[in-house]
Amino acid sequence: MLAPIEDIAKTLKDFFILYKPKDIVSGDFYYYAVAGDKIIIAVADCTGHGVPGAFMSMIGNDALNEIILEKKCIEPGDILSNLHDGVRKALKQDTSKTQTADGMDIALCALDLKSNILEYAGALRNLYISRGQNNLLEEIKANKQSIGGVKSDIKKIFTNNTIQLNKGDAFYIFSDGYADQFGGAEGKKFMIKRLKDTLMEIQNNTMPEQETILNNTIDVWKGSTEQVDDILVVGVRI
Repeated sequence: MLAPIEDIAKTLKDFFILYKPKDIVSGDFYYYAVAGDKIIIAVADCTGHGVPGAFMSMIGNDALNEIILEKKCIEPGDILSNLHDGVRKALKQDTSKTQTADGMDIALCALDLKSNILEYAGALRNLYISRGQNNLLEEIKANKQSIGGVKSDIKKIFTNNTIQLNKGDAFYIFSDGYADQFGGAEGKKFMIKRLKDTLMEIQNNTMPEQETILNNTIDVWKGSTEQVDDILVVGVRI
């Protein structure tokens, strides 16, 4: 279901995808598609992990293919609104008899490589941008609403953010698995602040090197502690 890294590398020249499922299959998935002049890339965190999460991943991936490739919808905010409707329909959450509240959180980006304009919309998953030598990690906040759910019978609107990127800028989207991993000397969560600090510390490294550093960092942090959730981090440099 997931796009091969080799295919992604044909359009995105400098990127990484750190993908560490908790089990053999995952409730986290990344999405990639080329639509006109835009590259669509997303990170989704579905309800659950393992087999139940994987079923949700398949539903989400199929819905995104229909919205983007068949319906030709390429504005991130509109994609997420349609995805919400599609997930509710697939799970029959639009009927009064359903018992499932499953859904997903997602960060979705549309990148125009000609203009370096990045469009982003998020459902509880933020976007982070590093701009060259700036020591700050810019945070673009997602809407505080998820995709799917039995109590979501109204149309959900997602903010479409437009960001002008420059050569050398990098952006990151990720699920909550990395920050929520327990470990360290006191058995605490890694936390989002530590992840953001780590991303800033490795800005002078290539994207493949960043992937290796992030992978090694979370493995050392986890130690002998069980992995608690699926882990997915995507980074792209312009």
